[in-house]
Amino acid sequence: MTQPLSDPMPQIVTAGVDGMLVRFADRLSEPANRAALAFRAAVESLGWDGVEETSSTLVSTFLRFDPLHLSHDDLRAQLATLLKSQDWYAADLPQGRRLWRIPAVFGTDMAPQLEQAAQAAGMTESEAIASLTRARVRVQSIGFAPGQPYLGELPEAWDISRQSTITPRVPAGAVAVAIRQFVVFSRPSPTGWLHVAQISAQLFRPEADTPFLLRPGDDVQFIATEPGALEQMRSDPQGGATSEAIE
Repeated sequence: MTQPLSDPMPQIVTAGVDGMLVRFADRLSEPANRAALAFRAAVESLGWDGVEETSSTLVSTFLRFDPLHLSHDDLRAQLATLLKSQDWYAADLPQGRRLWRIPAVFGTDMAPQLEQAAQAAGMTESEAIASLTRARVRVQSIGFAPGQPYLGELPEAWDISRQSTITPRVPAGAVAVAIRQFVVFSRPSPTGWLHVAQISAQLFRPEADTPFLLRPGDDVQFIATEPGALEQMRSDPQGGATSEAIE
């Protein structure tokens, strides 16, 4: 099995009374994220009796199970067998992925830290916008808040640090950048990431049949637009975003 880090990865770790975590790395990498997404999809497709819920993080797959129905030892054995069945770091990504194109305003008063982020990346503002809109990034995980995606990886120039101080509040739809990733806030939030763009798409709609707009494994590309155009899109829950199936 091709591993991005040395042994003992991957690891099977008990997570409380009714949880099990399969860890593929101790830091983010494309192979580890791929493994986490593919492994979760495989567990879901197998439909193991006693497994009640699955989710994925940046580098792990989590399973919640009924310990009265499925013992820790039995689940650990099933997971170990599945881990040995293929090279998960080189596995195909799950089926059903979509490519989202999402209009975004870069800079202006709507996203006031573009200049700071561009300087940190060694670019002008126009170069930064061109770089960030060229990037087609993967939804690596949903977390921190409902429907909130972490997207990456960006080119190496965007391996910039988080701020040393916290911005007290960015609005819902804020697109922030640091450490070769975007995070897009589904709700107003404090952050140490740099606010470089703004979207109007609603990432979390609890009243909808599908509350989260994006799913782990989806691809996203931001499309630069003007503030006036973005304001007109606010009546659309998808904020002008469009999607297509990835073959």
